[in-house]
Amino acid sequence: MSSTTESKIETTKAIISTIGTIAATAMVARSIARDYVPPEVQEYFYLGLQRFFRRFSNQLTMVINEYEGIESNEIYDAAVIYLGSKLSPSTRRLKVNKPEHESSISLAMERNEEVVDKFNDVKFTWTWICEKLQQADSYYNRNQMRSSRSEVRYFELSFHFKHKELVVNSYLPFVLKKAEEQKQETKTLKIFTIDSEDSYSLADSWQSVGLDHPATFETLAMEEKLKETVMKDLEMFVQRREKYRKIGKAWKRGYLLYGPPGTGKSSLIAAMANYLKFDIYDLELTDLKRNSELRKLLIATANRSILVVEDIDCNIELQERVSPAKEKKPADEESHREEASKVTLSGFLNFIDGLWSSCGDERIIIFTTNHKEKLDPALLRPGRMDMHIHMSYCTPCGFRLLASNYLGVKDHKLFEEIEELIRTIEVTPAEVAEQLLKSDEPDVSLAGLISFLHAKRKENEEAKAKKETEVAASVAEAEAVGDGEKSDQSQESDKNQK
Repeated sequence: MSSTTESKIETTKAIISTIGTIAATAMVARSIARDYVPPEVQEYFYLGLQRFFRRFSNQLTMVINEYEGIESNEIYDAAVIYLGSKLSPSTRRLKVNKPEHESSISLAMERNEEVVDKFNDVKFTWTWICEKLQQADSYYNRNQMRSSRSEVRYFELSFHFKHKELVVNSYLPFVLKKAEEQKQETKTLKIFTIDSEDSYSLADSWQSVGLDHPATFETLAMEEKLKETVMKDLEMFVQRREKYRKIGKAWKRGYLLYGPPGTGKSSLIAAMANYLKFDIYDLELTDLKRNSELRKLLIATANRSILVVEDIDCNIELQERVSPAKEKKPADEESHREEASKVTLSGFLNFIDGLWSSCGDERIIIFTTNHKEKLDPALLRPGRMDMHIHMSYCTPCGFRLLASNYLGVKDHKLFEEIEELIRTIEVTPAEVAEQLLKSDEPDVSLAGLISFLHAKRKENEEAKAKKETEVAASVAEAEAVGDGEKSDQSQESDKNQK
């Protein structure tokens, strides 16, 4: 072996020995630091080293926290969805999720994993960081203490510092847009209702279940022209974001559905939700005690949603406009407090088209009622209820659609007789549908519907005759009372003359 080779071997041994000594020293120093150096001092030196090495790095890192204060971070939520579709084949740890009422399985990053993405030929590295919190750390809501979070989660987005403007102006807006598109494609509609007993605060009172209502505009028993009008109105609404901003109006739309029970008001709401892929928030005003509760609930509703107040005429007595003669006296303090605790008409209207109506975008508000004439005119004016939709009794067109849906027939020898009966009888689509469900045989089902319609006509005629009899009796009684009063007045007049 040559002396040159021996010299190289000795040099290598010396280098390895030195590295081993340095590593051992570092391990001992680290152990001592952990045991004797306070955590605050350790963190100070750690941050100092980080700053030192960053001076020599061309990488810029953006931190995207899950929460900013008490509000969730929209960019964080979008990143969770967006990065689920960017997982590479080399990724060895994935998070798989399928909620009970969801229709698809979702894949997402596992904690402390990295995903590399490219945008305009620029490389971006995403790292999902999850840090455990100490037992004493907690998440505090201004209104009340909630259960503590066990960890803090955030994304670190790293890239060359020269692409900072690209990230802020193009890349992050692109992530937000793509995440919204992916969310809509895989979205399972939900219906929310108030459950204040099992929630920490009113904002958490909305509890949801999957909305699996099959109603669509194709299956809805409505007049075709009215159906097309509603669909065009919805399409125009969702496409006019910039128009609403330009004219300074909140991006919302109000619909009033009115008509007898069983005419398809709830089915129309479900069809609208399925058509737009909007969640439904079912608001029961009788569960609320004051305007402040209503405000908190409405703020907690999401964008791209439908707020429904069914049977608005009897849901709650909205009392606000009290005449001076009926105002509460100062002495009646208890009654005054009870009146002040109610959801008032002016308070409710403020959430429909006042300042609070702008807290959210792309929202639809729907009122339903069986008695439109009972509603306060203030609820009906344009800007609050933009479109009034009359849900009428079943029509021949509606019957044909129901027959097609329920029996699979588009024409039948009994159709003419049924359509003639429907033109003269007030029967709801729900009543017709109930009869069509009784048999899968078209002949049997349609014959049963004819029998039902004849019975319905007889029932309506008897009810009409009874009502006419009652009215005639009331008129006769009133005339008899009037004649009696005239007779008494005549006798009194005779006595005065005498």
